[in-house]
Amino acid sequence: MANILDVSTDDNLQYQFFPVSSGSVQFKIRAPNDAHIALTMGPQESDPMYEVFIGGWGNTKSVIRRNRTKPEKVEIETPYILNPGEFRGFWVRWDGGVVSAGREGEAIPFISWADPEPFPVNFVGVCTGWGATGTWKIEVAPSAPQASALYSAPPGYPGPGAGYPGAGGGYPGVAPVSGGAGVWVDATSGQVPPGAVVGGQDCSGEPIYVARARHEGALIPGKLCSSHGCAYVPWGGKENAKNEYQVLIGGPSNWVPTNGSNIPPGAFPGGESEDGEPLFVGRVRHEGSLTTGKVQQSHGVCYISFGGQELGFPDYEVLVA
Repeated sequence: MANILDVSTDDNLQYQFFPVSSGSVQFKIRAPNDAHIALTMGPQESDPMYEVFIGGWGNTKSVIRRNRTKPEKVEIETPYILNPGEFRGFWVRWDGGVVSAGREGEAIPFISWADPEPFPVNFVGVCTGWGATGTWKIEVAPSAPQASALYSAPPGYPGPGAGYPGAGGGYPGVAPVSGGAGVWVDATSGQVPPGAVVGGQDCSGEPIYVARARHEGALIPGKLCSSHGCAYVPWGGKENAKNEYQVLIGGPSNWVPTNGSNIPPGAFPGGESEDGEPLFVGRVRHEGSLTTGKVQQSHGVCYISFGGQELGFPDYEVLVA
């Protein structure tokens, strides 16, 4: 039985990606127009890339595009295919270079295109734009690598760290945090769960996501660069790579400038030191990057992982709920 992944997309055409282990995805979408689905090799917009636009051009047309360039590979009239007041079900498939989309319950696609130069699809992205926001319910097989992102924590479920591997509890993958909305979701090997909080970018412009991992008895906020295949946490003067980590999803995105030991009210707790001191989520600009890390109030700095080292900065921004 499939799990349902709930995703909300803003009116900004920014894809939220999640890994897939099969050749299709089924979903329900409630939106007035422009439900966009991306099929990619990695968790970001990069060529090669397929895009399926459902209900574009004011909810009148649907198209398939390759590598974000016109002309469209195929285009059909689909008036009123989406609805802002109710969920409409669809599927998208990719098989041997054939990309197709159809309505829930219908075996025949309403749009299809065969790519003469197919590529492996490892990630699916969803977004909305052109005046539309969207609410998605995406079906994911329990065996899929992102399945741990699909559990919902019941009321009263234990706080930070409870869903971390080895911490026990009946809902692996989710640890509600105090101080604001947001959950920490288990991931591995560079995976980025949908709804992951973007904290900055590395020197190449790749997004850096807010992540954390256990190290030497501490639960440490750090950074996730998906292309590196791991997260990094600063500890002991070093940049420590972690294949298993947690990513903050659906949390706050309000960064407040501060310095030293001045932790603003509502600062978002991201973990704790090996001595039990709360660690907050911070970020700093360094050598062309905007890098997330840990704020340790007793030290009066924000530590980041960078270039193999743990670097401390007295001036930084802290994530506030």
